[in-house]
Amino acid sequence: MRIAYFDLISGASGDMLLGALVDAGLALADLQAALAALRLPGLELAAERVQRGAFSATKVDVRTGEHPPTRHLSDIAALVDAAGLPEQVHARAMHIFRRMVEAEAGIHNLPVEQVHLHELGAVDTIVDVVGTLLGLRLLGIERVYVSPIPLGRGMAGSQHGRMPLPAPATLALLQGAPVVGVDHALETVTPTAAALLTELAAGYGPIPSMRLTGTGYGAGTRTMPEPNLLRVLVGETDEPTSRDVEAGTLAMLETNIDNMNPEIYGHVSELLLAAGALDVYTTPILMKKNRPAVVLSVLCRPADADRLRGLLFSETSTLGVRTLEVTRHSLPRSIEPVSTPFGEIRIKVCRWGNGEEKAAPEYEDCARAARATGLPLRQVYEAAQAIYYEQKQKSRTQTP
Repeated sequence: MRIAYFDLISGASGDMLLGALVDAGLALADLQAALAALRLPGLELAAERVQRGAFSATKVDVRTGEHPPTRHLSDIAALVDAAGLPEQVHARAMHIFRRMVEAEAGIHNLPVEQVHLHELGAVDTIVDVVGTLLGLRLLGIERVYVSPIPLGRGMAGSQHGRMPLPAPATLALLQGAPVVGVDHALETVTPTAAALLTELAAGYGPIPSMRLTGTGYGAGTRTMPEPNLLRVLVGETDEPTSRDVEAGTLAMLETNIDNMNPEIYGHVSELLLAAGALDVYTTPILMKKNRPAVVLSVLCRPADADRLRGLLFSETSTLGVRTLEVTRHSLPRSIEPVSTPFGEIRIKVCRWGNGEEKAAPEYEDCARAARATGLPLRQVYEAAQAIYYEQKQKSRTQTP
């Protein structure tokens, strides 16, 4: 398995993460080509060698002809949805943006829908998030580990006036992560980096055991008492995995319930999924004295575990929740639209091994087409799947 360890020597920002990946071997042209799917006007990445103290590092800058607009989460979602990114990149990027908006909403006591962030809407923030996710994918990184996160304290200017450091949004996004104080009155970790690192980290602490294959240094902009650098170590471990399978650490929340109205489970499941749960399901069991009961299970990212646990306590009759760390191995997926007599239907495609493939139409698209045409859902589903395979076979025969 190929892993990466982000060593936050003096802190972290989105451009420092990108710089470290480029310095470790990520081709800037490949990253630029992948980011072109976002269709941001005039987007260009520039990388240069710079000196930070006694160290040489890579500084990545995002250049664009666009004046940074104020964007809501829905605007960013439309931008990312239209890009056709790999599904895991798309899902993680949107989860990061959602967490950033929720952090700001909580700080300013506003509904999420009313939060409009100049910083979040700026092109460089969008590129930092999506670019880091794409860069790890292009480098073949299957798991990420992070050092303890250094935080300075003091005061700094912002759009909202003088703010204490660490920034409140950064602290909200770092919930559950190990932090250490440093004696600097500077912002050492930006909200963008905080959201990225907590989304990606399979674990925190010292350098994990690996066969080291590469290193990279990403440079920050500010002048600091020590070199303003972030370092990435890339290596191989002996953990068995397939090149075609993506592995990640998730949290499993479980609770046994024997005294709740069954009608409530559907409502709770909807709330949990809307709040970021990856999967929610129930399993019937027998408890003491042969009382019928249910195990309510919630699969989620570690960064969401605290919030979803709170929902379980507030929305169900449970008095206790078990939290387990689990490893999920999943096939990488892509979305490929096909034109059908019922309109465009998106097909979820997984490929692995020597040409093996699974393809399934998206339920929501098929359900919408079935409602619009009056046809049975099954008929729309089977027709879309057949058209996909017909088009695939046709493209194969036309390929010289």
